Amino acid sequence: MATPPLLSVKELSISFISNKSEKEIIHHISYDLFENEILGIVGESGSGKSVSSLALMGLLPPKISKVNNGHILFHSQDLTTLPAKQFQNIRGNEIAMIFQEPMSSLNPSMKCGKQVLEILLQHTSLSKTEAKTETLSLFEKVKLPLPERIYDAYPHEISGGQKQRVMIAMAIACKPKILIADEPTTALDVTVQKEIILLLKQLQQEEKMSIIFISHDLSLVSEIADRLLVMYQGNIVEQGIANEVFTAPKDTYTKALLQSKPSLDVRLKRLPTIKDVINDLVDSSIISAEDRKAFHKELYCKTPLLEVKNLNKTYVSKSGWFSKPEAFKAVNNVSFQLYEGETLGLVGESGCGKSTLSNAILLLDKASSGEIFYRGTDINKLSKKQVRALRKDIQIIFQDPFASLNPRMPIGKAIMEPMTVHNIGNSDKERKQLVLEILEKVGLTEESFYKYPHEFSGGQRQRVGIARAIALQPKLIVCDESVSALDISVQAQVLNLLNELKSNYNFTYIFISHDLAVVKYMSDQLLVMNKGQIEELDDADVIYNNPKREYTKKLIHAIPKGL
Repeated sequence: MATPPLLSVKELSISFISNKSEKEIIHHISYDLFENEILGIVGESGSGKSVSSLALMGLLPPKISKVNNGHILFHSQDLTTLPAKQFQNIRGNEIAMIFQEPMSSLNPSMKCGKQVLEILLQHTSLSKTEAKTETLSLFEKVKLPLPERIYDAYPHEISGGQKQRVMIAMAIACKPKILIADEPTTALDVTVQKEIILLLKQLQQEEKMSIIFISHDLSLVSEIADRLLVMYQGNIVEQGIANEVFTAPKDTYTKALLQSKPSLDVRLKRLPTIKDVINDLVDSSIISAEDRKAFHKELYCKTPLLEVKNLNKTYVSKSGWFSKPEAFKAVNNVSFQLYEGETLGLVGESGCGKSTLSNAILLLDKASSGEIFYRGTDINKLSKKQVRALRKDIQIIFQDPFASLNPRMPIGKAIMEPMTVHNIGNSDKERKQLVLEILEKVGLTEESFYKYPHEFSGGQRQRVGIARAIALQPKLIVCDESVSALDISVQAQVLNLLNELKSNYNFTYIFISHDLAVVKYMSDQLLVMNKGQIEELDDADVIYNNPKREYTKKLIHAIPKGL
């Protein structure tokens, strides 16, 4: 006799209500979750992954959403008809959730230990002393270093990976039957991501709980899940055993998700997007080793555009009135050359010095010592007026374009503003025409000129960020984690766009990312940083195929490769 499912979703439909009109966004989905299994749910933003999982927790916004059809059966109880008070006993106790962004889920004004303690005191009969002992035990279970220190630390005092572990400790505190992990590793380094995946797998085996693991990365999910669901536009388009779905996908959309991710084995001239795969328009042309060699031979015979020599950046921290100041070397004796038309990949874990190095090059944070030569001139010795002129030549595309755009300014005006400062175009009319041409180049419409940042999707906002950077006709662009938060297919579009712009305008990129597959695809040379120093610097393909240092081997080993 077959084991009955622990949770059964049957013909579930969910609508959202705005301006008295109703729009169905989840369409009659059905799936089961069995005891002691990990179910992966994969899909892009807007596919319905998170909304359907919030329904399991009874967390759908009450006034603007409703379940129009179907049932969610947990222990034969229909959660869709459960009163809010009864749901409180289930939420956190029987079904718990780990959210994507731990910093926004943790209370910044409350110590980490107290946040877990609060849950235990609310849902169990433990005394305060027993609850503290249990919290420290949970911190040990999720492999947090120095549990006592983390117990008394505020969220901002610990790293991203540690914050995510505190969130996991909170989620498993009451030994739930079901744990929902919603994009729990998206913004984490590849090594920390691997650790969290292994931790969840281990906890699941120890506690015999069931996990719903949600992500837009199919190869990542296939490493942890027993079974997979693929969602697209509110529908489940494919489901089955993880190994089978990953190695022999049946649905075109699933195939597209797999093909959109850069391969570690071959370098395509153009990454396929979801539309390309669905419309059978995939260009399978590759950049051969010979093509690459010929390009590099031409590239590296020129004079370097940028030369960094023995660069150091030291921060001094003073924790108390009478304590000695402590010096921390964020960048330690770094030297490299960058050539016009080249893409230099910059990788390493959080805190390795990537952003500090790029900030020094951008003159946003002055180096403590060393030299940065741009076109033969040491930019650390420039006057304020000269630095202002240099800003036009060296631009940055930020990780979060929404945070870097003024929410009250239409994007046309946001792009024109720095053009006015740097005297590009003779009049506003001419500048507007230039902006319209740039918007077209980055795949946005003329109407976009008048829209505000909130009216764009994440991928479109990233295109706005690119448009603003290239509007100044720069020579060097720093791409700081500029595709890390994007869906795989949108990421493919943005990477294709960056490569097209590089080819058309001879741009030079410093490409910073924690996604090593993306960095390998984009880079000519690769610079691996660790603890402020250069671990390895060589051709990207040479490093990936034959890493010399243990640290680089660890980074490459952590890349999700699927089953």
